[in-house]
Amino acid sequence: MSTDPKPIYVTQPYLPPLDEFIPYLEKIWESKWLTNNGPFHQQLEQALSEYLGVEHIALFTNGTIALITALQSLRITGEVITTPYSFVATSHSLLWNGIKPVFVDIDRNTFNLDPAKIEAAITPQTTAILPVHCYGRPCNVEAIEKIADNYNLKVIYDAAHAFGVRDAGGSILRHGDLSVLSFHATKVFNTFEGGAIVCPDAKTKTRIDHLKNFGFVDEVSVVAPGINGKMSEINAAFGLLQLKHVDKALARRKEIDATYRQRLEGVKGIQCMPVDCENEINFAYFPILVEADYSMSRDDLFHKLKDNDIHPRRYFYPLITDFSMYRGLPSAHQDNLPIAVDTAQKVLCLPIFPDLEDEQIDTISRLIAEQ
Repeated sequence: MSTDPKPIYVTQPYLPPLDEFIPYLEKIWESKWLTNNGPFHQQLEQALSEYLGVEHIALFTNGTIALITALQSLRITGEVITTPYSFVATSHSLLWNGIKPVFVDIDRNTFNLDPAKIEAAITPQTTAILPVHCYGRPCNVEAIEKIADNYNLKVIYDAAHAFGVRDAGGSILRHGDLSVLSFHATKVFNTFEGGAIVCPDAKTKTRIDHLKNFGFVDEVSVVAPGINGKMSEINAAFGLLQLKHVDKALARRKEIDATYRQRLEGVKGIQCMPVDCENEINFAYFPILVEADYSMSRDDLFHKLKDNDIHPRRYFYPLITDFSMYRGLPSAHQDNLPIAVDTAQKVLCLPIFPDLEDEQIDTISRLIAEQ
């Protein structure tokens, strides 16, 4: 058993010193402005736009409500092509809008939606594509955009993992009609709970701002069946504080990624994701694949680590298509998704967070390397 009295979870939120947060709380108490587009909310939208290199951001209470609202804002209906290899919020947002998800297999190297499989899934009812930048690794945005343009489809990126990720042209969030972020406590950048939609222009942001506030334009005018998706001042204030520390946190994540790769190099049956040399990624997760020639099954390794107070996660197992509300769909059949099925049976995400110590990485790696 580990001698560390504290369990090591797959991710833990970075918490700046409490005394740095107190002045923000005092300002909120003094102003008595707790929500409804307060000063910290406005400051965070501006600060995030500048940091991420995008024009417009609309903050939300969480990423799931942001996904639901993004689909509403573009008036998506019918069928939407998406991935089975994600957190259930991705596909749940479709069901909440009365949209039929159509699942397509993933790429073996990136775990993202495979563009080569998209066209065969398009029908007259298809109106959009909902890809996921899985683990913060960018999708093949050029190929997806070409398909969308050819078939006149909208593209909404679930960018929950992709805070701060950049390709050669700038922020990965600039691609698609909309990109949706999550600021949940487990994410690279968090506001306790929170999310955002990256908007291409001011008109789109205005519509989204109306939708997240019940559809109100002013005190007496409601123009859409909106929802309550507003971020509070406390969450926004925490986000402003987090933003001051995020570069340091990202740098530490990169170090942890490199250390794991070094420690696990040569361990028979353990495969790390290929190094991404083309993009600036955020090292949001550290997934490994437990192959057939490893000394035990993926699930046996999972339980071995848990028995030592180390708590990895099998992201993403089960697949979305294994859940009861989806598995009856024709596109959810395992024969349609061989790479996603294989990956879900092998994947194990190891702990990665800024406060993870080198000694803890050594312990985790040693337990994995023991044959």
